[in-house]
Amino acid sequence: MGGNIRGRRAPNALVALVRRPALRSLTGGRRGAFTALTLASYPALLAAAVWPLPATFAVLVPLSYAAEAALPGRAAGTLSRAHLGATVRFLSRETAAVVLLARLAPGRPLWFATLAAGLFLFHGLRAVQTWLAEHVDRRHNQMPVMTRNVDLPALRIPPAPPRALLTWRGARLLYLDALAVVPAAAGAACLGWTGLGWTGAAGAVVALALEVAAVAALLAHARRARHLGDRRRILAAVDDWVAAHRPEVVMYFSGPVTAVYQATMWLGTLERITPRTLVVLRERTLAAALGATTLPVVCIPSSVDLMNFRALDGVRVALFPANVGNNIHMLRVPGVRSVFIGHGDSDKEASFNPYTKVYDEVWVAGPAGRDRYLRAQVGVRDEAVEEVGRPQLAGVLRTSPYAEGAAAHRTVLYAPTWEGWSDDLFHSSLVAMGPAIVRALLDQPVRVIYKPHPLTGHRSPAARAAHRKIMALLGESTGMPHGAPKHLTVTGREPSLYECFNEADVLVSDISSVVSDFVASGKPYVVANVAGLPADRFRERYPAAGAAYLLGPDLAELPGILRGLGTPGEDGMAAARRALRAYLLGADHPDPLARFEEAVRRAAARAEARARSLGLEALAPSARD
Repeated sequence: MGGNIRGRRAPNALVALVRRPALRSLTGGRRGAFTALTLASYPALLAAAVWPLPATFAVLVPLSYAAEAALPGRAAGTLSRAHLGATVRFLSRETAAVVLLARLAPGRPLWFATLAAGLFLFHGLRAVQTWLAEHVDRRHNQMPVMTRNVDLPALRIPPAPPRALLTWRGARLLYLDALAVVPAAAGAACLGWTGLGWTGAAGAVVALALEVAAVAALLAHARRARHLGDRRRILAAVDDWVAAHRPEVVMYFSGPVTAVYQATMWLGTLERITPRTLVVLRERTLAAALGATTLPVVCIPSSVDLMNFRALDGVRVALFPANVGNNIHMLRVPGVRSVFIGHGDSDKEASFNPYTKVYDEVWVAGPAGRDRYLRAQVGVRDEAVEEVGRPQLAGVLRTSPYAEGAAAHRTVLYAPTWEGWSDDLFHSSLVAMGPAIVRALLDQPVRVIYKPHPLTGHRSPAARAAHRKIMALLGESTGMPHGAPKHLTVTGREPSLYECFNEADVLVSDISSVVSDFVASGKPYVVANVAGLPADRFRERYPAAGAAYLLGPDLAELPGILRGLGTPGEDGMAAARRALRAYLLGADHPDPLARFEEAVRRAAARAEARARSLGLEALAPSARD
C-alpha cells in the first residue's frame, strides 16, 4: 500500500509543477523590470546633468529613489556581484547632482563647495556609524551566551540601545543623502530665478548632523558595554549561576526560528513539574522567539562553549522536542539520559523517524505511538518507548460556546498541516483542497476559524499561493451583515491552537498531531483524504483517522457531514472517538502531568544508576552538595 502511495505523484505536486514555472516567470520578470529601471535611471541622471536639463533631472531623482527602494533583494545581490552595489549607485546619483550644479552655478559659490564636501564627509561618517552599530550589536546581541530569567548582576549588562540605532546602518543609511540630493535637484530647477542652490548644501549639513548624533550615541553605548567583550567572564558568570541553580532536567532545542513552536509547546508542562528544569537553545534567533516562560533559558550557539559548560554536569535527563543534527552536542554529555519527547504525536513519517533510535528513551502519548514504532521497524526498541500521555492537553475543553448556548453559530476550525519536505506525501490538503474547503464552509451557516501550520509556505510557492487565496476568501467575508458568522484567521501565536480547539465545534484537518490532540476534546473531526484512498485503507494507514469523517478531493461528503452533525443523535462517530482517545493519548488516570513527572523521575534514576556503574559519581548532584 505504501509503495502505491509514494509511487504516484500527489495532486498537490501536480498543481505545484504547473504553477512553479508561471510563478518563476512572473517573479523573474518583475525583478528584471525593476533592475532595468534602476540601472537606466543613473545614465539618464548623468545625461540630464551634463546637458544640462535641470527640470528633467528634478523629475528623475525621486523616480530613481523609488526604483532603488522597490528593487528586490535578489536583484540587488546580482548588481552587487557585478560591482554595482548600493554604494556605487548612490554615489553615481550624488555625482550627477554635483555635475548638474557645477554646470549651472556661476562663480563657484560657497554653498556648492559645502554640498560637495558634505556628501564626501557623509560617506565617511556612514562608515564610522556602521562599524560602531555592528560593534555595539555584537556586544549586546551576540554575546557567547544569551539568557532569560537568569540573574547576572556581576556582569552589569547595560540597557540595549534603541533598535533603530543598531539596524539603521550600512546600505540603509544611504537614503539619508536624499536630504541633500532632492533639495539640490529642486534648487537647480529653480536656480535661474530664485537662487535656491543653497538648499542642497543645507540638506547635506542636516544629514551630517544626524550622523554625528548617531555616532555620539553609539560611542556612549560602546563605552558602557565594553566589558561585554570578555567572553570568558560572561561564560563563567552564566556557568556559575546555572551550577548554583542545579538543574536536574534540560530541554534542549535547536532549529530555525519558524520551528520554535516545537519547544514552546512544552514550556507550560515543564514549569509545572517539580524537578528543576533548564532550557538550552542553540540559535540566537530562538532566544527572542521562544514563548513566555518562567524557566531559566540559556542560548549557547558555540558547540565548544556548550561542551565546556560545566554546569550541565549535574543534569540527569535531557529532553529533545526535535530531531536535528545539533542534538549531538548534548547527546555526547556523559551521565545524561536522552529522551525524545517530540512535538506532537501523529501518523506522519516525522513521528517515526529513524533518527529517533539514538535516544535512550522515546516518550509517546499513548499505545498508538508505541504501535507506530513497532510497525515502522526503524530501530527503536520497544523497551525504550514510554507512554506518558499529553500533559499539554489539560486545558482542552470537551464543549464549546455554541454547545453551551453562548454562540449563535457553530464554529468549524480548518487547521491544515504544512506542505512538508516532499510533494509526494499526501498529508496537506492546503494546495489541492484548501481554498475549496473554505469556500464550501463559507456557503454553510457556520463560523470559520483558519489556523494554518506555522511552517505553511516555508518550501512551496503553491502552498503560499493557496494560503493567500484562503486569506482573501475570509477577508471578503468580513463585510457580512449583522448577525452573520464573523470568521477568524489566526497566523500568529494568539489565540493558541488549543484555544481554537475550545472555540470549535468541528475540526477539519489533515494527518498531523492536530488531529490527535483534538481527539482530547471528544468533538467531531474531519480528515482530508487528499489521495482519495478507499476509507478502510486510509484508516488502516492512519490510525488517528479511525474516528474521523473522511473528506475526499471533490468535497462531496462535506454538506452531509455538517448536516448530520447539526442533527441530534446523528453523530455516528461519537463512540469511536471515545475509544480512540485512550489509544492515541493514553488513559486519563493518573493525570498526564503526574505521569510525565514520574517518567522524568524514572529516567533520572536510571541515569543516576548508570553514572554510578560507569564511575561517574562525581558528576551526580548528590556528590556536589
